[in-house]
Amino acid sequence: MTRLGAVRFIAEMPEASSDSIDHFPAFLVRLPPGLDVEALARETKAFQRPREVRSGTDLLRLSVAWGCSGYSLQCVAAWAGERGIAKLTDEALIQRLHNAGPFLEALTNRLLRRPEPAPSWHGRVFRVADSSGLSKPASKGTDWRIHAVYDLGLGGFTHLEVTDSHGGEALDRGAPVAGEIRMADRGYANAQAWQRFLQAQPAGVDFIVRMRWNTVRMIDAAGDLFDIIAWLRKLPAESETHEIMAWAQSGKHQKPIAIRLIARRKTAAAIEKAQKELRQQASRKQTRMDPRSLVAAEYLVLATSLPAGEFAAGEVLAAYRLRWQIEIAFKRLKSLLKIGKLRTRTEAGTRCWLYAHLIVALLCDDLSQDVLESFPSGAFCGRRDQFVVARHPARA
Repeated sequence: MTRLGAVRFIAEMPEASSDSIDHFPAFLVRLPPGLDVEALARETKAFQRPREVRSGTDLLRLSVAWGCSGYSLQCVAAWAGERGIAKLTDEALIQRLHNAGPFLEALTNRLLRRPEPAPSWHGRVFRVADSSGLSKPASKGTDWRIHAVYDLGLGGFTHLEVTDSHGGEALDRGAPVAGEIRMADRGYANAQAWQRFLQAQPAGVDFIVRMRWNTVRMIDAAGDLFDIIAWLRKLPAESETHEIMAWAQSGKHQKPIAIRLIARRKTAAAIEKAQKELRQQASRKQTRMDPRSLVAAEYLVLATSLPAGEFAAGEVLAAYRLRWQIEIAFKRLKSLLKIGKLRTRTEAGTRCWLYAHLIVALLCDDLSQDVLESFPSGAFCGRRDQFVVARHPARA
């Protein structure tokens, strides 16, 4: 079944007649075995006593129907009355939905509790962290963020979190598992978050993060300041890949983190494009561009805690290319479920609306995604012994 077809499991939408087929029981069947929706609704205080809404299950149905149908509160309230789900005004409905945010968040977390993680690279669990910004109606900036961790072996999300614009990206959002390798883009270049991630329980975790040249304080073996730009300028042009050991300093009282810096020179076309974008950005913001940014634009620089003896620089660079998996997952959320088109203005309403979408997305993935359909070219092509795309154990 396709993702669009799976959305029909949610509920009959407001235009449905009273004799139409009710898909909501099939929706409930997709929930994890042993999940007590009623107990969870009471525990989160979203449902305390039956009045207009008679149960936590009905509250879940109303939340998902409003969030994913595209219909107004008035229309959903009228539909609920016609189907005998609840008799309430649109004002009463919005009050129930405002209280449903913690309930839907807790339900999302239960859906994310997957079976044993699937090792997918060098016998390690390989995951990607990223976030996607969302804007309120008529807003030109980022008002909300969805933070996610995506497991490349399972082919699905293992962590989803909704925050407002003040919730910054951090590598330690989402607890790691033993032996995990977590990969992230430049927004996650933060030494304090690296420190928290590496010290998380269980131990034995590592990371691969793309570097910015000016956001992490680096020192060398002697404790002197390490200048990334000076290092890049000295790299010989005849070699494409370079690496060096350095230490990231997260604070005066924190032990520096030993990391490998791996740099690969971009193609001439990629360098020209990146430098052109930097000049355009500086012109648009009417600021002076730092010439060191032009040097950094010539290279892809990764910081990793992985040991060189087990993970060659070329393999780390090739593995970083797999970031596109989580970008495709976010694209599905925005293109198929329209999660990027916020229709709400209040904080409580937005949390309810977003978590309703995430619940639908997770159930659609559970229904329709058995394996990753494509495999990237490059260092891993034809080497499935080193990178295994595993089936979800629950669907194998």
